[in-house]
Amino acid sequence: MKFDIPAGSNPIDRMTVVGKPLNRVDGPAKTTGTATYAYEHHREVANPAYGFAVGAAIAKGRIRSMNLTKAKAASGVLTVVTAGDVGKLGKGKFNTVKLLGGPDVDHYHQAIAVVVAETFEQARAAAALVRVDYARAEGQFDLADALKTAPLKGGSSDEGSGASPVERVGDFEQAFAAAPVTLDAEYTTPDHSHAMMEPFASIAEWKGDELTLWTSNQMIDWGRTDLATTLGMPKEKIRFMSPYVGGGFGGKLFLRADAVLAALGAKAAGRPVKLALTRPMIANNTTHRPATRQRIRIGASRDGVITAIAHESGSGDQPDGQPETAVNQTKLLYAGANRMVSMRLAVLDLPEGNAMRAPGEAPGMMALEIAMDEMAEKLGMDPIEFRAKNDTQVDPQDTTHRFSQRQLVRCLIEGAQRFGWSRRNGTPAQVRDGRWLVGMGMASAFRNHMNMPSGARVRLGPDGLVTVETDMTDIGTGSYTIIAQTAAEMMGLPTERVAVRLGDSAFPVSAGSGGQFGAANATAGVYAACVKLREAVANRLGFNSADATFADGVVRSGNRSVDLQDAASGGELVGEDKIEFGSLDKTYKLATFGAHFVEVGVDAYTGVTRVRRMLAVCAAGRIINPKSARSQVIGAMTMGVGSALMEELAVDKRYGFFVNHDLATYEVPVHADIPHQEVVFLDEVDDKANPMKAKGVGELGLCGVGAAVANAVYNATGVRVRDYPLTLDKHLDQLPAVA
Repeated sequence: MKFDIPAGSNPIDRMTVVGKPLNRVDGPAKTTGTATYAYEHHREVANPAYGFAVGAAIAKGRIRSMNLTKAKAASGVLTVVTAGDVGKLGKGKFNTVKLLGGPDVDHYHQAIAVVVAETFEQARAAAALVRVDYARAEGQFDLADALKTAPLKGGSSDEGSGASPVERVGDFEQAFAAAPVTLDAEYTTPDHSHAMMEPFASIAEWKGDELTLWTSNQMIDWGRTDLATTLGMPKEKIRFMSPYVGGGFGGKLFLRADAVLAALGAKAAGRPVKLALTRPMIANNTTHRPATRQRIRIGASRDGVITAIAHESGSGDQPDGQPETAVNQTKLLYAGANRMVSMRLAVLDLPEGNAMRAPGEAPGMMALEIAMDEMAEKLGMDPIEFRAKNDTQVDPQDTTHRFSQRQLVRCLIEGAQRFGWSRRNGTPAQVRDGRWLVGMGMASAFRNHMNMPSGARVRLGPDGLVTVETDMTDIGTGSYTIIAQTAAEMMGLPTERVAVRLGDSAFPVSAGSGGQFGAANATAGVYAACVKLREAVANRLGFNSADATFADGVVRSGNRSVDLQDAASGGELVGEDKIEFGSLDKTYKLATFGAHFVEVGVDAYTGVTRVRRMLAVCAAGRIINPKSARSQVIGAMTMGVGSALMEELAVDKRYGFFVNHDLATYEVPVHADIPHQEVVFLDEVDDKANPMKAKGVGELGLCGVGAAVANAVYNATGVRVRDYPLTLDKHLDQLPAVA
């Protein structure tokens, strides 16, 4: 199905199932422990062996030699595999460095061997017996130092966020110099770990020259394609499956070492191999969100109209890596005739950086939305008033390009009313509650919507059940449920009569899960397949498919009605198709908008910050399931609190690794850190987006949260911190006197 004109009225508009806050259809399986994750496919795999990864103990250099004698002789060991054993390996499109190192080492904890044994404990013990002689080389591990000579570099997150090395509109420098009110400030965000609950894990089984892999991965076709490239084998010889994923946040968008090592280990051992990366290895072996150093300059007239805005960002990665596209939102969020954005990329010998939830906008808005508050204060304006004054309904870089829907101002106003913004004292450090300094902060929310082709197959069986098959994944987001709702709405059935099968490369290729593009595109693909199935049903029943209606398990056309189940009495009917997109996303700018509001208390004695209240107001097209969408947003808000107050991978700049590489020392929010969270979805349908008239929302819930917390801390204390996370040591000595 080609989507190239705005969606008209269609069966989804009935909203009998779609749009309802249904419980998760996969909830019972997950709460009873019967949902099968990557490491748990015991029924399908008989007598697996266990793999354990050996990680490099240096960040840069070469392996002189490896002594495997003791490891191979250890109890239970079946084989030890190194790069020297497997011949030339390829590198997938989405991998910045090779997943099995040697003799060259690209980063600390890069996998250099896999030990396979009868038990996990035996494999782990033998891995500790591998002796490696390294020739250490000098590396660059300091972002601030490396950026001094880093070149300008454009790039894309492959998730709708990107920029050229430099983009200009008008004459920023001249307009900034002439502006009567200006801001010039620098902000930093640290490296972040995905820290998902389920580790990277895989089970590999060979049958002849064919490989079956159960793995924890967000993008089935990407992973399968890159595994074939890495192993140098035909893609058709690999079956790649990921029916349940215990969190990914972008870290599992790509093929990682667990999958490659399990496959190589299984081939060498002649047995299925299951392998999970240990928690300490995940931070350094897999990807992370890169740190940024950002400079923002804003010039405005005295009445608050932005006349000049510039955003420069620098980040680091391995050679051939991409910059963190932190300037993307600044191209689009606020008006201003004279504009400039630029990015620099430093070569670092740290583990590779890549996508983490809302790449680009998440760290970019942590800076931009503080800068907007700082500018509002200089102008003597309320932060909401300043943002609303500089709203735009067109792309500021191309005023012929209108937004399909843009309700940012409504999000700001409605959020302010609900949160009680009028009670905020605009003068910092004025509100106390006992020992607590209390403040309110807010920030705009923005995230692009991205159209991607997505396919599905839908079957109607003689029993009247509809089965949906697509390689779409459910990473804890509710894909099973919204896909069931889509098929149920299209076929006129309750969700109980719909079965959903996901995460298998044997199924049609979907958009996959990432970049908040998954829900809208995957359900649109199911919509397209259901249109085909409706046509097949109508043809078998002798109905005109154009006027046939499907409701309450019955197909009606004119004065005739037939039970849907009867259409398949002569045999199963199948509809298969994919959604493809024309140029509407070139004619219109597709994006999602929102507003975040936060109230914090800062202990006047200790400097400890506690979040007291949170509100998100989101405008993101049709909400397919308000319950699962709310869960996505409150999860994102929680992640935003972590980014603002505690999350930071500490870099050892001598030896080039992340020191706090486990959940004991990499701090993330826990229940006690998170107060009541309220989420409001504005009524909105976007007929320019897709037949579902829906857009993503899961990453919109993160974009801006960190800045809203930072702005609230400033309002509480009067101390402006521009370096995340806002730990107490950064403001304790500047807090107002306690007596």
